[in-house]
Amino acid sequence: MAHAWRCSGLRWSADGPALRWDGGRSSALTWGKRVAFGVAEGGVRTCVGARGNACPIRAGVSGRSTGARCEECARLDRAHSVAADTIADDPRPYHVYLAWFGPGMTKVGITALERGSARLLEQGAVVFSWLGVGPLMAARRTEELLRAALGVPDRIPYADKRAVRAALPGTAAERAAEVEELHARAVGLGGWPDSLEREPCQVVDHVGAFGLTGLAPAVCAVRELAAGGVVGGELVAAAGPDLHLAAEGGRGVVVLDTRLMTGWELVPVGSGGLTVPVREFKEAAGVQDGLF
Repeated sequence: MAHAWRCSGLRWSADGPALRWDGGRSSALTWGKRVAFGVAEGGVRTCVGARGNACPIRAGVSGRSTGARCEECARLDRAHSVAADTIADDPRPYHVYLAWFGPGMTKVGITALERGSARLLEQGAVVFSWLGVGPLMAARRTEELLRAALGVPDRIPYADKRAVRAALPGTAAERAAEVEELHARAVGLGGWPDSLEREPCQVVDHVGAFGLTGLAPAVCAVRELAAGGVVGGELVAAAGPDLHLAAEGGRGVVVLDTRLMTGWELVPVGSGGLTVPVREFKEAAGVQDGLF
């Protein structure tokens, strides 16, 4: 019987994306790499737990859940989350940023200074710039100020991000324009907390890091994994949690949200393909050292 692997998610670093596996191993992802795996026959997706702790009852979870947590573990996870605004006494400094995902899709957010740009890579931000840095509550108040004054959200759905990746403006200057304009408006506003230090506009472009140059529109996205199903293809791009795969068999580019991989037992496959449920787009938008 093939050795089964459990994925703990996609992680980004200065070296690029890598899939992490329970036990601490990782699989670096490079353009052109074959990514292929199967879901164990008869397998059931189980809760991944919370805050580094296993789910005490190994509860079953929906194949379409991107969190892969049962109700109780999801509650525990969010009870200790900066993103959920449940922590007010974190002593670390925080960055406030503007992130752009495509025309008309810019958000404001915060991330711990020590994390650098990892949060922006994890979200699939095509372009970003820092706005300021300071204590958590000052960063949070600034985020709220800018949301109201600039009319920008603090969240953009992944489906919207995916829809425009293959049709982004062709030059870095075009992609930077919206962030530069909003940054100028933001620093001109009154009401910033005194403890938050404003930062100059220095736009970072992730098109190269994500492999988006010349990206073909995706024909479908994986809706969920299923026991006995197979996913296989050549990696052509990655952004946030998403892998863009040129599916084996000439089917075209398919998007795999790697958050759907967690909670399943995954096994190697000799030949790939795509035999899991997908959402078609109306318009083409020994013991192994690793699973692949």
